[in-house]
Amino acid sequence: MSDLFFGYHMPNYTFSGARGGEIFDRVVEQATAAEAAGFDLVTVMDHFYQIRGVGPETEPMMEAYTTLAAIAARTSRVKLATMVSGVTYRNPALLAKMVTTLDVISKGRAMFGIGAAWNESEHIGYGFEFPPIGEREDRLEEAVTIAKLMFTQDRASFEGKHFRIEQALNVPRPVQPGGPKIMIGGGGEKRTLRILARHGDFGHLFGGPIDALKHKRDVFLRHCETEGRDPSTVTLLMGSLAILVENARDAKAQLERIPEERRAMVTVATPVEVAERLQPYIDAGFGGFTLSNQTLPTKEAIALGGELIKLLSGARSAA
Repeated sequence: MSDLFFGYHMPNYTFSGARGGEIFDRVVEQATAAEAAGFDLVTVMDHFYQIRGVGPETEPMMEAYTTLAAIAARTSRVKLATMVSGVTYRNPALLAKMVTTLDVISKGRAMFGIGAAWNESEHIGYGFEFPPIGEREDRLEEAVTIAKLMFTQDRASFEGKHFRIEQALNVPRPVQPGGPKIMIGGGGEKRTLRILARHGDFGHLFGGPIDALKHKRDVFLRHCETEGRDPSTVTLLMGSLAILVENARDAKAQLERIPEERRAMVTVATPVEVAERLQPYIDAGFGGFTLSNQTLPTKEAIALGGELIKLLSGARSAA
């Protein structure tokens, strides 16, 4: 039985009293605290504006790969990735080069997170094309194909409808044999989960009712059967907006940090209680969870995340 996998996601760069260069100091505090607590992965958003549900779009947003490279220099064990890169933001060969460079800087700790993109506002602001979802899904599959080729071949070539490379060099090579693991974000049943079954090593879905997540997994399993893919080689992760508290008295203050429109999706409970609520997802076949700096913003809260990891990992080992 494989180990569970836990990610600490950092979508929020708004820290009380932090301005300018102080913002990254707080990012490092959170990333190193997550590493110390036992998280396997630290991720940042790949956006240029803050997104709805986290805060106003005018709030600070750091460029993802610059931030990850800097985090790599301040950590030693955790994997590093975006959650996830929009396929429309960068030429996929350039993106593969950036992820490879992150793998070199981090000595083999990069993952390649990518999805079909969705936030039209920042596309308009930055002048990026924002084609219909069908074309974005086509681009996603071509981009993942190019990345895999550039991770594994000395001179990669590919001719697609939207992207092409010709004898592309990618030196230095990735540190990890076969290149960084590929994480596909999103739960689109017709295309995204099929691309995950065909190409991905990890899939990330937002949290939700257990029946809805079971359905997504069933769709993924059917795609695996069609593609001839062993589903046990793909780890499905679920995002959990769990606010971990030591006791009920701490819950109210923590809940007030979450935008009102997302509070219905948030669980406020002790690590023991959250472990009990997440266990059915493990039983349903999910291989891990991501928690967020929205709900675990301090070193103390992140340490409670470490307690949750121990509880769930211990239950997994006992099973």
